[in-house]
Amino acid sequence: MIKRENSKRAILVALLCNLLFGSFLVHAEILDTIIAVVEDDVILERELQKEVAVIEQRIQQGGASLPPAYVLRKQVLEKMIVDKLQRQLAEKAGITVSEEQLNSSAADIARRNNMDVEQFRAELEGQGMSYQSFLDNMRNEIIINQLRGREIGGRIKVTDREVEHYMETQDKIGEESTQYHLGHILIAVKEGASSTEIQKAMSKADDLARKLQAGQDFSQIAISESDDANALKGGDLGWRTLSEIPSLFVNEIRQMKQGDVSEPIRSPSGFHIIKMLELKGMDNHMIIKTKVRHILVKTNELVDDAEAKKRLLALKARIADGDDFAALARAHSDDKGSALKGGSLDWVGPGDLVKPFEEAMAKLGVNEVSEPVQTQFGWHIIQVLGRENKDDSSEFKKNLVRDAIRKRKIEEETELWVRRLRDEAFVEIYQDRL
Repeated sequence: MIKRENSKRAILVALLCNLLFGSFLVHAEILDTIIAVVEDDVILERELQKEVAVIEQRIQQGGASLPPAYVLRKQVLEKMIVDKLQRQLAEKAGITVSEEQLNSSAADIARRNNMDVEQFRAELEGQGMSYQSFLDNMRNEIIINQLRGREIGGRIKVTDREVEHYMETQDKIGEESTQYHLGHILIAVKEGASSTEIQKAMSKADDLARKLQAGQDFSQIAISESDDANALKGGDLGWRTLSEIPSLFVNEIRQMKQGDVSEPIRSPSGFHIIKMLELKGMDNHMIIKTKVRHILVKTNELVDDAEAKKRLLALKARIADGDDFAALARAHSDDKGSALKGGSLDWVGPGDLVKPFEEAMAKLGVNEVSEPVQTQFGWHIIQVLGRENKDDSSEFKKNLVRDAIRKRKIEEETELWVRRLRDEAFVEIYQDRL
């Protein structure tokens, strides 16, 4: 009787193990299911699930409601396909990121958040994201940015005439002091699309514009429907000045108030819908200008660091005893350009000089002479002759316009490049598995 009970128990255990093992195999097979083929690579269900979970958390933290699961999976998959195509191209081009570069970038991000690396790691894990996942995502972003810089950045030029032309023809009093927080939805149209495909996209854009103008949630519709790279951020383009906005949208933007939604705007990429989320002004740009001069001693085979410092300390002592700084600079400075002017660098602003020089200069009082300071050029003694607050708004504005035009050109070219890359690639999506 005991043997029969033991035999029954053994059979039950065996059946249970088979069921559990079978269930494990089924689960493993589901996770290893191929969702899409991208050129000579694949995207697996487990990869998609992992990325969807990250995006869901980001959307919920942003306060937006989640779209239907199928819609979100479709949008996330499309982003993964485009990323994989870019990674494949980067690999062929030999673009890599070393562990040293990666750790340095992570440490820099931690510093900007007023944390060390360990504190930053703990903060990420407290938000439910592993530090390794963060590093993997950052590596991916760095590689893609390097690829885009190589493929696109080198072709983008902004001339002085373009900056002047913008300021002469498009800038109006007060406009450049305004910043616009924009939402954006793109209904894409591929190159060479038929008239039927174009009409279908236009109808979809018109329908979405009507819904948004009637008050439907912009972020929700952007996440669900937009083909733009910012779709999973709710279409949020962030704050921009007028010069940072694509010229195609400028006239529309000028007439919009907070909360307005534009009619669909046609471009080579498709149909765009813009929402004015917020507006704000921008104050005058004030900077501290410093009048400064210096004496430089370069190091070489005959002059090492110790000798350079010794020479400069001797010159500093002579200045303290009444010798003329300008005369000593003309006689002893290895910076021949400034030596002819008595060591004068004239009036300089933030960012004009290398960081160690600027840091030492900022600590000096007027007419004070520094201790020897090392930079990449050699060793210096520095004297500040004057300081003034200056309204740098005009020059600052020119630089903003230049940077904004370049950024706009890069964005427009990137959008077309990514769309072309996607359209020309071999991609097969298993729709029944989504």
